[in-house]
Amino acid sequence: MASTDVTAKRIERARFETSRIDFVLLLTVAALLLIGLMMTYSTTFDWSYAETGNPFSRLLRQAMWVTLGLLVMAVLSRIDYIWWRRLAVPLMVMALALLALVLVFGSVRFGAQRTFLNGSVQPSEPAKLAIIVYIAAWLSSKGRKIRQMTYGLIPFAVLIGVIAGLIVLQPDFSTAVLIVLTAGAMFFIAGADLLQVGLGLLVSGGTFYLLIMNSLHGSKRLVDYFASLSDAGSVSYHVRQALVALGSGGVLGRGLGASYQKFGYLPAPHTDSVFAVLGEELGLLGCLVVVALFALLAQRGFKIALEAREPFGAVLAAGLTCWLMLQAFINVAVMTATIPFTGIPLPFLSVGGSAMVSSLGAVGLLLSVSRGNRGAITSKVSGRNGTASGEKRSSEFSYRPHKGGSKRAGSIVRWRNRRARVSRVGRR
Repeated sequence: MASTDVTAKRIERARFETSRIDFVLLLTVAALLLIGLMMTYSTTFDWSYAETGNPFSRLLRQAMWVTLGLLVMAVLSRIDYIWWRRLAVPLMVMALALLALVLVFGSVRFGAQRTFLNGSVQPSEPAKLAIIVYIAAWLSSKGRKIRQMTYGLIPFAVLIGVIAGLIVLQPDFSTAVLIVLTAGAMFFIAGADLLQVGLGLLVSGGTFYLLIMNSLHGSKRLVDYFASLSDAGSVSYHVRQALVALGSGGVLGRGLGASYQKFGYLPAPHTDSVFAVLGEELGLLGCLVVVALFALLAQRGFKIALEAREPFGAVLAAGLTCWLMLQAFINVAVMTATIPFTGIPLPFLSVGGSAMVSSLGAVGLLLSVSRGNRGAITSKVSGRNGTASGEKRSSEFSYRPHKGGSKRAGSIVRWRNRRARVSRVGRR
C-alpha cells in the first residue's frame, strides 16, 4: 500500500513537471511588461540623463528588476503550488515581522515609513503574496465551518485587522484597502455566508472612514473628491494634471515619448501616473489595449481558479487574480477621477522593484496552479486505463465540465461539501 502511494506521488509529480503552462496568460503578461518597459524609458529618459548622463540608466535598472521577477516567476511556476500550503504559516509570520520591522527601522520617504534601504525595498509588496497564500490555506481548510461566525468572520476579521493595522501605521491607506478588498473577495469565494460578508464590508468600511477622517492627509483627499463631483474645477492638482494628460492624448495620442505633462507638471509620471502618460502618448487606443490586456489576464486567472483540482488552488488563484485586477482598477480609476485619489502603482507598468517582483511572483503561482490543473486532468484520463495515480486522483476529486458558464445565477459550485463560489468545473 505504501509503495503504491509513493508510486502515485512520483507519477503525479512527473505529470506536473511535464504539463504545459498557460501560454495565453504568459503572452498577456509579456505584452504588459513590454509596454511597461517602453513607458519606463519614455517617463525617465530626461530624469536619467540629468542625474547620471545616461538616458537609459533607469530603464536598465527596471529591466534588472523585470529579469529578477521573471526568474522568480519561472521558479514558482515549476514548484507544485501545494507545497506553499505547508509553508503558509512561516510565510505569514515573516510577512508580519517585516511589516512590524519597517515601522521601527524603515526609511522615511514622502512622509511615510514604509520602505527599507532608502526606498529600494517595500515589504508590503512581498507581504501581499504571503498574505494571500496564508488566507487561501486558512479558508480552504475550514470547509463548511467557514459559514459559522466563530470559525469564519470573527477570526478572519481579527487576522485581516492586524495586517491592515500594521500597514495603516506606516501610513499606507491604499495598500491596506487593497489587502482588505482582496481578502474579502477570497472570503466570499471560499463560501462564506453572505450575511457575514455584508457585515464585514460594513464594519471595515466604517473603520476605514473613521481612520481617513482622522487623518489630515486622507480627509483632505476625500473632501476634494466629493467637492469635485459638483465642481470639476475643485479636483486635486495631481488628478487635474492626469486628466489634462488623458484629454490631450485624444484617440491616437501625441506619439511615444511626446508627452508634455511628464516634464514637471504631472507628479510621479513613472509610477502612480504612468497610465496618464500612456494615455497622452498613445491615446485612447493605447489605454484600451492596456485595459484589454488586464481583462484577458483576469479571464485567464479566474479560468485557472474555476478548473482548480482542489479548494486551496481555487481560492489561491482567485485571490492572486483579484489582487492584480483590483490594483489595476484602483490605479486607472484614480487617474480618471472615478474614485478618491490614492497612490498605488499599476502592475507590470509602473517603475518599482518590489512591486514588479511580487506581481510576477503572483503570475508564477497562477501558472503553477494551471499546470496542476492540467496534470490532474491527465491523471484522470490515465485513470481510465487503470493507473494507480488515476485511481487515487479519482477517489479524491470530482470534476464537472464547465461549458461556457453556469446557467444558474451566481455560478456556485461545490467541492463535495466545501461550497466554494466558483463556476462548475466539469466531470470528464
